[in-house]
Amino acid sequence: MDTTQRTEQQRSADRRRRELLEAADRVVLRDGPQASMNAIAAEAGITKPILYRHFGDKSGLYAALAKRHTDALLNSLRAALDAPADRRERVEATLDTYLAAIEARPQVYRFLMHPADGSTAADQGFDVGKHSAPLLRRMGEELAQVIEDRLDLGPSSQQLARVWGHGIVGMMHAAGDWWLGERPCSRDELVKSLADLLWGRLAAAGDKVGGPGF
Repeated sequence: MDTTQRTEQQRSADRRRRELLEAADRVVLRDGPQASMNAIAAEAGITKPILYRHFGDKSGLYAALAKRHTDALLNSLRAALDAPADRRERVEATLDTYLAAIEARPQVYRFLMHPADGSTAADQGFDVGKHSAPLLRRMGEELAQVIEDRLDLGPSSQQLARVWGHGIVGMMHAAGDWWLGERPCSRDELVKSLADLLWGRLAAAGDKVGGPGF
């Protein structure tokens, strides 16, 4: 097989994988954590063994969907952080971007963060923490890098940036999870309350010399 054939086969496989993920997205939007491999295979017009061939099992499909949605969310968060506004406005915009994303697609959020809510006998052994924790860890590391690049936090800047990054993501996740389930206040009220909690040290920190500013 020559290089051209291999390249075309890879493109075809990538295209088919995207189509299957789009089918999975449609089922997740409809069924949330109850989304099953059978339903996804039916939506894609294929048999379940073919779906397994592409993703291995539900864990493999979950990981692919998680990457797809986490990539999109991180792009939106970066855009909020880079917006031409003052620091407080960008903090609020970043918090609001996260909350707006989970509010807009609650079934996707529940599938990613609470997949066991819809588990069946066929899904036994699906470890929620094993799969959802890396999503939050990745977001924490991404935010830590943004903080380190932009703020002067003194001699322990790298360590403190990681503490802040993971702490902020943990706060957003826990508060957002609670808010999505109970809706005790408006999204705007929650954003302002969380920003108030964060604002003390963020307001006092200076921009990093040579950095993009925050």
